Amino acid sequence: VNKSPICSKFAQYAEIVNFTLPNGTQRSGQVLEVAGTKAIVQVFEGTSGIDAQKTTCEFTGDILRTPVSEDMLGRVFNGSGKPIDQGPEVMAEDFLDINGQPINPHNRIYPEEMIQTGISPIDVMNSIARGQKIPIFSAAGLPHNEIAAQICRQAGLVKKSKDVIDYHEDNFAIVFAAMGVNMETARFFKCDFEQNGTMGNVCLFLNLANDPTIERIITPRLALTTAEFLAYQCEKHVLVILTDMSSYAEALREVSAAREEVPGRRGFPGYMYTDLATIYERAGRVEGRGGSITQIPILTMPNDDITHPIPDLTGFITEGQIYVDRQLHNRQIYPPINVLPSLSRLMKSAIGEGMTRKDHGDVSNQLYACYAIGKDVQAMKAVVGEEALTSDDLLYLEFLQKFEKNFINQGPYENRSVFESLDLGWQLLRIFPKEMLKRIPQSVIEEFYPRESLHQALPPSPGPTDASDTSHSML
Repeated sequence: VNKSPICSKFAQYAEIVNFTLPNGTQRSGQVLEVAGTKAIVQVFEGTSGIDAQKTTCEFTGDILRTPVSEDMLGRVFNGSGKPIDQGPEVMAEDFLDINGQPINPHNRIYPEEMIQTGISPIDVMNSIARGQKIPIFSAAGLPHNEIAAQICRQAGLVKKSKDVIDYHEDNFAIVFAAMGVNMETARFFKCDFEQNGTMGNVCLFLNLANDPTIERIITPRLALTTAEFLAYQCEKHVLVILTDMSSYAEALREVSAAREEVPGRRGFPGYMYTDLATIYERAGRVEGRGGSITQIPILTMPNDDITHPIPDLTGFITEGQIYVDRQLHNRQIYPPINVLPSLSRLMKSAIGEGMTRKDHGDVSNQLYACYAIGKDVQAMKAVVGEEALTSDDLLYLEFLQKFEKNFINQGPYENRSVFESLDLGWQLLRIFPKEMLKRIPQSVIEEFYPRESLHQALPPSPGPTDASDTSHSML
């Protein structure tokens, strides 16, 4: 695009350009490259319908900034940050660079306050801390939107020093950014927020599947800039949901191919890792500011492949992942969270005495161990048959079935406290005699194991008890 004759200065890299079409429509773009008196400009709203002869362009001399205000809560914007809810323009309190401000790592506060989601496999085994970035690894056709909506409805803080839940109605906000989603997904979240009366605390950015691809690249940055303003200036605790990061990465690939850049693995640009990091790293807490940003990006793994570049690189940057499993979903288990590949790297500092309960970490480790052994036994049963299994193997098999049916499985509106979930975990662990709980210290077993007798937790055993008792004593 030729430089505008009304602008006397030279174009600069990353500068914003305003286009005026013959019919008066305004579009904006960004300078990608400058060569002499010519500049290559990327138009965010797409180039269709632009008359090269009659369109005028103005070089602003500034980078891309977005107007931010506390009044953005309760509003719906398109992927470029323009209101699409028939409401007035936002009266800006400030204009902020969409790429954010660099945060001194020394000024970051380590996340240590656990967020209770009301979902047992997350709260007990993959606890989320306020200020953490933890993605949901899902796939097409799985209920990741329902899980994210349930987290939004139920998320509250397990407070330090006292066992009360603080739902932060005054200073809790949600920033939701949709990239390349269909109208159904956008409508689902909007209706869910409205039905639960939280729409007044939500700011939505919607880039739909039929919106320009290039716009998809700035949508998450607009959302995060808004979240940073709400967190660090308005001191709110902000939950940012980004869906679908796979659409974002594919938009990045499309733009990279159009620029004729050297492709990397599976055609994605070599700088995708860095680009994703500029999004995911904009989470956390900062010294001297009361707010926080907790990020839950959602990505759909192509062909359910966790080694695909998008989930692969995301897992490197983020602090764990929540893995949504198709096999569990096919067995009508909701939420179909597979705890074995799931992980929360900040869990250790957000749980324990003073935050949840002193047995939390030990219960989590023991549930993981028993579930993993149960999976192995299930695989072995498919080969040798149930008759060849030992009495211990049958206990692990029973635990596996009850764990999936009673612990993982719950209703979409069922809000379990972390203490209810821990008690449910102990109820399942009472399937085993004390000697088999090798991951829990003896002092913790003595305190929590006898709370409910083994006979109440277990149905009567069909086989002779003497044989099973002998095998347990041998262990």
